[in-house]
Amino acid sequence: MRRAFVLIGSILAVGLVVLIVSDFFQIGRRTPDLAPAEERATRVEINKSARQLSLFRGNEIIKSYEVSLGFSPIGHKAKEGDGRTPEGIYTAEFKNARSRFHLALRISYPNAEDRKTAQGYGVSPGSDIMIHGLPNGLSWLNRFHLSRDWTDGCIAVTNSEIEEIWRLVATGTPIEIRP
Repeated sequence: MRRAFVLIGSILAVGLVVLIVSDFFQIGRRTPDLAPAEERATRVEINKSARQLSLFRGNEIIKSYEVSLGFSPIGHKAKEGDGRTPEGIYTAEFKNARSRFHLALRISYPNAEDRKTAQGYGVSPGSDIMIHGLPNGLSWLNRFHLSRDWTDGCIAVTNSEIEEIWRLVATGTPIEIRP
């Protein structure tokens, strides 16, 4: 009986390691196709205080998601490393299928105003603000990631949610991040 438990435990452990390694190295990951134009979002709104990302088509919300933000989310991002998620009007700049997170949609932060403000303080405004899934190898966290704000200033959702967002948001789509 004990040998059977050891064998089953060993098989489960090996299976878990294989899943984590394949997730980390993105083995077998398929990038979702962009939805037809009539199904896509025409804008994205992120409400930081509500921890919510909403996709709109015209004035209608077509989908909403709970999000995690930067580890110091209150206020507009002022400089690199401050842990804040920016506030303002941006666009979906490009999509990164080989990110260290499960798919990432880059936001056009910093804009000209952000660069000017940071320059006035003599600091870097930071960059690479994304809407992304979970870190590669940690997809098993799923919705547990919502228990705290943990990114460096990005907006994080689950892996299945970023796949849906990836399909519904084309590059060039306006993104408004509200306090």
